[in-house]
Amino acid sequence: MYRATTKGVQVTVTPRFAPERSDPERSQYFWAYTIEIINLGVDTVQLKSRHWVITDALGRVQEVRGAGVVGEQPVLPPGGHFEYTSGVPLPTSTGIMEGRYSLETTTGETFEAEVPAFSLDVPGEARTLN
Repeated sequence: MYRATTKGVQVTVTPRFAPERSDPERSQYFWAYTIEIINLGVDTVQLKSRHWVITDALGRVQEVRGAGVVGEQPVLPPGGHFEYTSGVPLPTSTGIMEGRYSLETTTGETFEAEVPAFSLDVPGEARTLN
């Protein structure tokens, strides 16, 4: 589990290797990750967009940007939380993923909440990043 808090918004990530969706003989590896976002602050916030940076074991970087998460732009009142599960494919058996969410308060203030870097590893394999 990985966790970061920015301006009262706590983001927790729990990645899991998905062998049922992977095919190592074809260099296809897949991870599911569950993210929980909790608003520990005093202002209501809305998640507007995401930005991911995904790096495989060979140092190849892929960036993903888009509106919301899993087709939603959740609104989180103080104490509110939102949880979702998504996934990421890689051509290598290890990698790392990190990112940020752009959020907006009801007063129009925007800020970026950190999604902590989390490792993508096949259980039982040595981790190597070039």
